[in-house]
Amino acid sequence: MRISRLVTALAVAVVTGLPTLASAHAAAGNPVRMTDGFYADPNLQAAVWVRAHSDDPRAGRISSAVAAVPQGKWFGEWSGDVRAAVSAYVRAADRENRLPILVPYFMYGRDCGSHSAGGAPSPDAYKRWISDFVAGIGDRPAVVVLEPDALAQRLDCVPSDQRATRLDLLRHAVGKLRSARNAWTYLDAGNASWVAPDTLAGELHAAGVRGIRGFALNVSNYHTTAQSKSYADKVNAALKARFGYTKALVVDSSRNGNGPAPGGAWCNPPGRRVGTPTRAGGASGVEMLLWVKNPGESDGTCGIAPDTRAGQFSPDLAVRLIDGR
Repeated sequence: MRISRLVTALAVAVVTGLPTLASAHAAAGNPVRMTDGFYADPNLQAAVWVRAHSDDPRAGRISSAVAAVPQGKWFGEWSGDVRAAVSAYVRAADRENRLPILVPYFMYGRDCGSHSAGGAPSPDAYKRWISDFVAGIGDRPAVVVLEPDALAQRLDCVPSDQRATRLDLLRHAVGKLRSARNAWTYLDAGNASWVAPDTLAGELHAAGVRGIRGFALNVSNYHTTAQSKSYADKVNAALKARFGYTKALVVDSSRNGNGPAPGGAWCNPPGRRVGTPTRAGGASGVEMLLWVKNPGESDGTCGIAPDTRAGQFSPDLAVRLIDGR
């Protein structure tokens, strides 16, 4: 923990008469104000590629336009001991007084068996895993984008006899993340052309969004920030009318610089471009613009990267996103 954070906690305690030190750290905080900007992962696949290919003419552009931008760190079965992996990552960010973006992606029945299939082998395994994920955060500051696609897919491709289980697992994850007192959690809610706003509002409420910071839109997709904000306004209007509250919005701007592809193509479509880099604010009514998806990492063996599996970095993909082609 940085000295500035301790000083802030002590100052608040002196002014308000609240307990100091451990109690001040335990109190729920604003992770943006507790840190000095977002954390850029030095082991991001793009950064690792740049270090290994420093003589490649593409390396400089990929370094400055992609690898240097703070992005989401995705955790799943590849993470091994997830508590240790999360703890190491947030500890590294904490040493620099930076704010990490964490993406738990281990849902039972993940991606309905499509390009990113995998995840927990059973509902109970998922509950154990998400508990360990939250334990790894502890009281350190973080932003969490919870389970991309899991909620929207519940109404789409999840088998009808598993939909109640999916909702139960999301509620469980939301409940666990509430104990990460200095983390802001945003439940992923798909994108602006997926679920009707009123329907999504009901799904968000049922999953427990009232108890966390808000919801995320456009993860790994291409809708503009304006499109996402307009859709979110309708979702929040439905939340307000039906349940009496609204929630904060974050938008994945990693690949939305040119907007969506014709026909809604989502799997490595051509002509897309990186969007506004990660920042707090950045658009009216949007709490954060985040690069949740890592530009240059494939959506699957499809589109302009037919030989690059989902999650694998391709320098060609990265450069095409930089150039918008």
